[in-house]
Formats: sequence, structure tokens, C-alpha cells
Amino acid sequence: MIDYVRGRVVHLESDSIVIDVRDIGYQVITPNPYAFAKNEDAVTVYTHYHVREDAALLFGFQTREEQALFRKLLEVSGIGPRVAVGILGGGRPEAVVAAIHREDLSFLTRLPGIGKKTAQRMILDLKDKLAMSAASIETMWEAEAVGQTAGPDRYPVWSEAREALAALGYSAAELDRAWEGMGGACEPGESVDALMKRALQQLFKG
Repeated sequence: MIDYVRGRVVHLESDSIVIDVRDIGYQVITPNPYAFAKNEDAVTVYTHYHVREDAALLFGFQTREEQALFRKLLEVSGIGPRVAVGILGGGRPEAVVAAIHREDLSFLTRLPGIGKKTAQRMILDLKDKLAMSAASIETMWEAEAVGQTAGPDRYPVWSEAREALAALGYSAAELDRAWEGMGGACEPGESVDALMKRALQQLFKG
């Protein structure tokens, strides 16, 4: 089992990164490649090594929480590694866990690759396996219910997206205008990748 790799990110694709570890480039499939914007500093990527008949694939995550949730998702019938990565790309881990605890089919079926039957299996198989306090669930529910309409500093997801966009060369002024053009709010459960795409649409408008 390859638990993590540490090295420099030397290439980004739409669904993966290439990380240089002692002059060997590892392709790592990840929910949000843009979170690993290229720089000279070494980064740690928590991984899951998946072997099948025709390929050996390495999936990677920024946090242990993402890695753990990914592995739990693989226990659900009908969810393979690609779908699990899509789930983590479509919603923050804490939002996905909260939705499972709330039995929120509406939220779960908005995630990539998840239909009603799979969402029901997620709830049945994982609700008792995913630890989350009642207070955390209530806080997450309240944050989504109000639509998260406060300033940008309230949203860690926008901070990550902003940092990644800045690494791509966009100025602070451009990113401020993009945030304003997006209505100054994140959508409930919005991922860094989805938020970056919305911001780029604003930036391309000039």
C-alpha cells in the first residue's frame, strides 16, 4: 500500500497531477488538481493505490479526511474509484458526510455519478460508519441553509481556489472582480474545482 507521496508537482491535467519524487514522475488522479498548483515546494499527497486487471492507478488527496472518506465510499456497491473521486470533487468531505447523516438524497444525487439508488446505498452502508458529531452536522446544515452569503474570508473553499488561481498568474484585483461577479457567495457543498471553473468563466469575460 502506498499511503502517501511527497515531492514537487511538475504538471497539472484536468483530473490529475504529476508529482516528481526523486526524479520519478508519479501520475496521481485527484478530485482537485488545481489545489496542487505548481511551485518549487514539496507537497504531501495522501494516496490510495488501486490495482485492476488492465491498470494500476494512484489516487491522491490533500488531507487524511479525504483519503479516509474515499476508502469508505469504495465500500458502497456501485461506487468505484472514479466515481468516488467525482464525489469528492463535487462536495467537500464534511458536506458529503453531513448529507449522509441527514439522509439528504437531494444533495447526494447532485454529486457526479450518483443516482437515487446509489445515494440510498451510501446512506444505508455508511451512516453508521462515518463519525460526525451532532453539533457538526447542525452547523453544516445551517451554513448550507443560509446559502453562505457572507464575505469571501468566511469560505475556506474560496481561499483555496483563489490561491490556486493566483498561482496561475491572476492578480488580486482580477480575483476580487471574479468574486463579485459570482455574487460574492459559494454554492452549498461547492468544491474548489467547481468554484475555480465559475471564477474562470468570470475572468474570461474580462
